[in-house]
Amino acid sequence: MSAPTPAAPASLATRAAEAFAAYRSGDAERIGELVDLMTPILWHTARAQRADAATAEDVVQTAWLKLVDSAENIHDPQAVMQWLITTVRREAWRLVRRSARDRPEDELGELADPLAAEDPEAVSILSERQRVLWCHVTELPERCRELLRVIAFADRPDYAAIADALNMPVGSIGPTRGRCLQKLRTALLADAGWGG
Repeated sequence: MSAPTPAAPASLATRAAEAFAAYRSGDAERIGELVDLMTPILWHTARAQRADAATAEDVVQTAWLKLVDSAENIHDPQAVMQWLITTVRREAWRLVRRSARDRPEDELGELADPLAAEDPEAVSILSERQRVLWCHVTELPERCRELLRVIAFADRPDYAAIADALNMPVGSIGPTRGRCLQKLRTALLADAGWGG
């Protein structure tokens, strides 16, 4: 008699939905699990909207506060991941846009390069290889940067929720991701600083 096949781990969206459903049912401790699951992807979603690190932190915090305030209005727990990603995208876009209006023209250049907006101490400890990588990531088309930031930091990305949040057909995520990675790979291999 063969051993039972272990079940595949639940997707990020499923785990988020389970934690959210338990939270709404009165298990207040489960919000911490939801925060742990979703914060990395939310942070990178905010950064993909060109928010600097401090703004991204504010945006994510705002999303969590809005979720607590709106928890009863989210009727399907499976929608919580998409709701959070959409909330972060909109809030980040709003704040980045407002910040860009408030800045003098000569300061706008730093929005294009996330390394320029980082804390100088944090940037200084990046290896040269990481700097080269992020330099080439910032040169990718916006759609690629956004998709790679969101997918790269999700443990088990839920393509349906990500597609909805990024306004992409589900079936195009894999091919788009492949094309984006190929562009990045080509640029890296052509850069002597990458070291092949």
